[in-house]
Amino acid sequence: MDEARFYGGHFLLALPGMQDMRFDHSVIALCVHDTQGALGIAVGEEMEGVSFRDLLESFDIDGSEVPDVPVLRGGPVEPRRGFVLHSLDWGGQDMVVVGDQWGLSGSLDILKAIAEGRGPSRYLIALGYAGWGAGQLEEELTGESWFLADGDPELLFDMPARRKWSASFAAAGVDSTHLVSGAGSA
Repeated sequence: MDEARFYGGHFLLALPGMQDMRFDHSVIALCVHDTQGALGIAVGEEMEGVSFRDLLESFDIDGSEVPDVPVLRGGPVEPRRGFVLHSLDWGGQDMVVVGDQWGLSGSLDILKAIAEGRGPSRYLIALGYAGWGAGQLEEELTGESWFLADGDPELLFDMPARRKWSASFAAAGVDSTHLVSGAGSA
């Protein structure tokens, strides 16, 4: 009997053959993947006109002492719902540990902790997520949509959003400038 493989803690890198243009050049930090489905946060695109301090202000949290980092477009599902990908030096209410490499939190306590200087040392803020139903991601992984790569915390937290796609391919030994869509035949 084949044992199911689950890929929480990995990156999904959109291939040039990706049919859904919302994911063109996407890097998805896959946070949950099990028999029920999968949830990931896109980490390769900053949102125009939305900053972390704006987000904090919308919850009446004083963010004047924290860096005004960009907010990422986390995915097309629930685009007004916020998520924080963060280092594991902070743990709080409803935190999900992702592959022993980073955490995923979606509650206000992490925003308050960051604003008060007692949050995680590394974090990314995103609105929305990418989601797959049971078996859906496994099916997509057999096609020309996604490349599965190791989830590297340094790439996740330290690489600028616009460079994550090519840098993640490079870390996997693939030169992204040589990728083309469609399968060839001989």
